[in-house]
Amino acid sequence: MWTGLWVLPGPVRPHRKGPRVPELTDLSSRNPDWWRQAVVYQVYPRSFADADGDGLGDIRGVTERLDHLAALGVDALWLSPFYPSELADGGYDVADHRDVDPRLGTLDDFGAMVAEAHRLGLKVIVDIVPNHTSHRHPWFQEALREGPGGTARDRYVFRDGRGEHGELPPTDWQSVFGGSAWRRVADGQWYLHLFAAEQPDLNWGHDEVRADFRTTLRFWSDRGVDGFRVDVAHALAKDLDEPLRDVGGVGAIGEEALDRVPPGSHPYYDRDEVHEIYRDWRRVLDAYTPPRTAVAEAWVPGARRALYARPDELGQAFNFEYLQAGWDADELRSVITDSLATARTAGASATWVLSNHDVVRHASRLSLPPGTDDNAWLLSGGRAPAVVAEAGVRRGRAATLLMLALPGAAYLYQGEELGLPEVADLPFEVLQDPVWEQTGHVRKGRDGCRVPLPWTTTGPSYGFGAAGAWLPQPASFASYAVAAQDGVDGSTLELYRTALRLRRKLLEGEELTWAEGTPPGVVAFARSGSWRCVTNLSDAPVPLPPGEVLLSSAPLDGDGQLPPDTTVWLA
Repeated sequence: MWTGLWVLPGPVRPHRKGPRVPELTDLSSRNPDWWRQAVVYQVYPRSFADADGDGLGDIRGVTERLDHLAALGVDALWLSPFYPSELADGGYDVADHRDVDPRLGTLDDFGAMVAEAHRLGLKVIVDIVPNHTSHRHPWFQEALREGPGGTARDRYVFRDGRGEHGELPPTDWQSVFGGSAWRRVADGQWYLHLFAAEQPDLNWGHDEVRADFRTTLRFWSDRGVDGFRVDVAHALAKDLDEPLRDVGGVGAIGEEALDRVPPGSHPYYDRDEVHEIYRDWRRVLDAYTPPRTAVAEAWVPGARRALYARPDELGQAFNFEYLQAGWDADELRSVITDSLATARTAGASATWVLSNHDVVRHASRLSLPPGTDDNAWLLSGGRAPAVVAEAGVRRGRAATLLMLALPGAAYLYQGEELGLPEVADLPFEVLQDPVWEQTGHVRKGRDGCRVPLPWTTTGPSYGFGAAGAWLPQPASFASYAVAAQDGVDGSTLELYRTALRLRRKLLEGEELTWAEGTPPGVVAFARSGSWRCVTNLSDAPVPLPPGEVLLSSAPLDGDGQLPPDTTVWLA
């Protein structure tokens, strides 16, 4: 018999359907450390809303749609790169870290967006991209003009090649996007680019590079930015002592490369020296009142990731284990337990995420059979294996309610509140992600999760803008549009709105208590002694524990059973 939940602390009331929606409270005023348990909404600006009708989302478009975020109930928006860029990597190839891309607006537009966000009670976090610049950055152009031996090249990583005539790359280091991480220039030297060739890596051993980014942090903080998301936080420090070291062959990138060397000693990932950089940043961020927040994107093992989240460094780091976990109760319980423990070791709060601009949207991903190769599925146009959209939405809703019940900060990706699926059948000829070309058409890339949002059920871009959209939207987007779901009982949009309002009312403390004796396939825990979350990940109904039903991700049938792929919150 399943008895674990009945012995958890908290009141037990008869089952009652329908959510209780409390009054909205301001998390940031209640708790100065708002970021520790905030809900942050990621805006990919080129795909959010297009105010000027050129097919590309812009800053004014974000400003005009901020009421959507306020009504949703999030605490902050995180703005992906909006800087001048040729879009060789979706805006992460930055030509000027202290300006706005003219196609997206102006600094005045940015200031107006921040002011409106703050008026609505929303914090603003912006992406900062410190590992590399665009090849169009004035520094890199100066380095090319100056030639070998010039001091301008010291800001980047230029080296002579190997081989009799320098015709071979200096090392075997690999680009994340495929192929060598080195590109040869006309004078014969090679420069390092861990990502696209249009993204030359900076040399963080150079004092001018460090000083310039301190200026950048102050520049945006002075304009009202509340925090920073640090792109590729683990890659800044590199071992550039001669001779440069190989890492052991093609494909030695990411976490699999870190397993091959003692912690902190990889030539260009997660080196111990990187933490001195972030301690320096923390001094800058703490000079403001209130201190500016920061969160690291660091694809490193949990124990190492905790170092980036220490209070004297960035304070928080993304935890991607929840995103990567399968739809399996034992795996999720283990991931949650380990993630909370990792955060505690750093004195930080945990972070949770299901989707972002780099991965297949979770409404599709969670419906794929275990072991499915995401890239092979994308290359098939989403046909092999075929997925049932309704099944993906059901699991996506259940996973979201589970995530929002966990202690810590939750990061949402634009469109997930609509239940948007991955657009897996984008024609090859419209793809923009450099991964497609750089891998020789082997990896389809990330465009399928970046398709512009649908706001209305009709129009040339479903309300995204007056013209079309920079990536084609499928006809099915009409049924997912904000206008199609706004005020509709049971819609995914209304589920998110209700869940976020409830979360603000119920959220207290950063601990949970696991239920014992749960049936196979069930994840269940209590929060703050009275709020309980139960998720049925099995393929059969399970008994619904006693208690007052606050919210469920799918309809309950009234027979005392919790259906498969369903999460319920109880009091």
